[in-house]
Parts: sequence; structure tokens; C-alpha cells
Amino acid sequence: MLKKKIIKQKSIILFENIPVRRIWSDKNERWYFAIMDVVRILTQSADPRNYWKVLKNRLKKEGSEVVTKCNQLKLTAKDGKKYLTDAADTETMFRIIQSIPSPKAEPFKIWLAKVGYERLRDTADPELAVNRARKNWKAAGRSEKWIEQRMRGQEIRNKLTDYWSESDVKEGLEYAKLTDIIHKEWTGLTTQGHKKIKNLKRENLRDNMTDAELLFTALAELSTTNVAKKDKAEGYDKNAVSAKKGGGVAKRARKDYELQTGQKVVSKDNFLPERKCVKKLK
Repeated sequence: MLKKKIIKQKSIILFENIPVRRIWSDKNERWYFAIMDVVRILTQSADPRNYWKVLKNRLKKEGSEVVTKCNQLKLTAKDGKKYLTDAADTETMFRIIQSIPSPKAEPFKIWLAKVGYERLRDTADPELAVNRARKNWKAAGRSEKWIEQRMRGQEIRNKLTDYWSESDVKEGLEYAKLTDIIHKEWTGLTTQGHKKIKNLKRENLRDNMTDAELLFTALAELSTTNVAKKDKAEGYDKNAVSAKKGGGVAKRARKDYELQTGQKVVSKDNFLPERKCVKKLK
């Protein structure tokens, strides 16, 4: 296992609206990417874990050094907990990609070459990360109105997580649980329930929200932040109470909006690209 100092940066990035987990090594000054996420994208296999297991064994038999250069690092899973996960740096990931027959291989290599070195540029100029996100959303067909709403919502979200960080709330599972409380309070659905309606799997929910969904999500999180500050909430339990209150503000606003407009806020609409199948590894 890699025993290096690791620091937190943007741990999830998107390739064609599909999330890829990564972690930054401060000492090595490089990103390590979750191999399973890359395999899932390139193969679109129903069982990427088994695909990687078969591929890994084949590479070993062929005498490839690729597998020995992979590391097990703790990355956050969908349940908010961190688990040891096979990860590889940019160079090693390129060599793994070469072993996977996929029409997405070349565009993924180009994308990986860009995101693999963005951390160094972002440190010198944080505005680059903002501009890159805007460019990616625009390339994916989002309107300027949607992009502005998404970025405003992210700023509001960051202020909320900053408060949690300063109030003895543990990042990871507790953040996820508080987010779910807020979300369920204003929508009547858990985040997973909302993703199911939109036919999402590992894709980012917020990146697939409508303008209205983004607006009410932002209202719920803004309200939660201000309620928590007013109540001086400390720790998970007290912040959970504030989360329910904040979500309640958006819930009442949503009901009034739906009554006055006759339109439902929660939508099944998404921005998923068309999916194409690739051959399974034999």
C-alpha cells in the first residue's frame, strides 16, 4: 500500500457527466484515480469489479508491471464511508486503458491528460477550476442560466459544509446523512430516491437537476446554514435538527410554488448522454 501524505482536494470529477473518484498525493504531487470508476466508464459493464479482476489476472500472467504500480487508497464510496480501493496515477492509468477495448478510450485519455495535472495549475490560480467547470457544463449543453444557478448553488453548499467543518461534524458519512435530512425534508425523497426517479446511478444528482430543483436545493441549504448559525449548532445531532428546519423552509416554499404554478418541482428529467455498449472482456 502507498504510504504517503495525502491531502484533500476536489475528490470527484466528471467524464461525460459520470463521476470519477481521485485523491491527491501532496508528497508525490500527483493524482491517483479509482480504477473501478475508469473500468466502469470504458466498459459500461454491469460488473466492473469482476472485469477488473479478470483483467488484473491477465496482466499478471502476461508479466506486465502495471498491477504492481497500482495502490490501494481510501476513497469515499456511495454510502459516504471510505474503503480501500485500487487506484493508479495518470501514467499507470494510461497503460491500463490500453488494455481495455473501448470506443471511449481515446477521448478518455485526452480527458485524463488534462485533469491529471490540473491540481498544480489550480493552486496557482483557483479561477481556472471555476472556468473549467463552466466550460465543461457548456460543452455538455447546459444553458447559461442553468450554469449560473448551478454555480450559485455550489457556493451556497460550500458555505454550509464550511459551517459543518467548523462545528464538529465529521466529513463523509455525517455530511451525507445531514444532506439527506435536508433533501428528504424539502422533496419528500432521499437523495438516492431522487436519483432513482432520474434514472441516475453513479452520476451526480445536482448536475442533473432542473433550474427549479437547483433553486430549491439552494434555498434549503442556505436556510440550513442560517438556522444552524442562529441556533449555534455543534456536532451532528444539533446540526441534524437545523437541517430539518432548513429543509422545512424550502418545503413550504415548494408547496406554495406548486400550488401557484401547477408545476411539480421534483422532475425525472436528466442530462444523461446516450449510452453505447462495448464488448465484454473474455
